[in-house]
Amino acid sequence: MAVEPLSPKEIEARLAELPGWSLDGDRLTRSYRLGSHFAATALVVHIARIQDELDHHSDLTLGYNTVSLSVNTHSAGGAVTEKDVELARRVEDIAPGHTPH
Repeated sequence: MAVEPLSPKEIEARLAELPGWSLDGDRLTRSYRLGSHFAATALVVHIARIQDELDHHSDLTLGYNTVSLSVNTHSAGGAVTEKDVELARRVEDIAPGHTPH
């Protein structure tokens, strides 16, 4: 089953539910600042596990105490799809400081 790109209005609506996430060109992006390099590294490991579970992977950058993600769907021509939104939601669920709804 093909994954369809989201429309600009759909992306805007999804981003309204994902504080801190934004659209940068054709990619969803988010950066997290953590208390230490170890905490940032641990978050990367948890994100990698989620990405493997979803079989959908972002560009993931580890800094000293930061983690940055950038994602779109290659099989949809590099557009933003529900797969990207689901990855963002799952990362938000485990990110430090996340408050469950």
